[in-house]
Amino acid sequence: MTRLGSDSRTIFLGQAVSFPGTAMSNTLKEVDNAKLIELPVFEETQMGITTGLAMAGFIPISIFPRWNFLLCAVNQLINHLDKLPQLSGGQFPGKAIIRTSVGSVRPLHPQHQHVGDFTEAFRLMCTTIDVVRLEEPEQIFPAYEHALLREDGRSTILVEYGDYYNEK
Repeated sequence: MTRLGSDSRTIFLGQAVSFPGTAMSNTLKEVDNAKLIELPVFEETQMGITTGLAMAGFIPISIFPRWNFLLCAVNQLINHLDKLPQLSGGQFPGKAIIRTSVGSVRPLHPQHQHVGDFTEAFRLMCTTIDVVRLEEPEQIFPAYEHALLREDGRSTILVEYGDYYNEK
């Protein structure tokens, strides 16, 4: 996240980006606070803001700590961000980076509404957004670097695993 934060076009938004609260919070400690936008729990609005920031030329890194939270933003993600290149005739490619994870079950299982993995379903629904599952630590930096530097204007959903923060 430090590498993404060093790019002048990036801005981070979501819950627990400015304050601790999720495993992902710790990964943002080295990012300049001026690049962090703390939001309340309103996932659909967050994705709408993400799309607007992308249309304005930023590269938003929109953080949904678990897939189950991203489900609440499906309308904005599938009907707007994913279709933006077609809706705008290519004028607004709207590149964004969506960061999510399969929630951790160890050492404490938070129950089933927090541990879903919807990677395959989202791959089927997205026509212009790439969905990348990160299963090994060595995949992380290259995947985020590609999402940041890609010149095709495509957005990327990067799927992490909460359990791996302490295990790999």
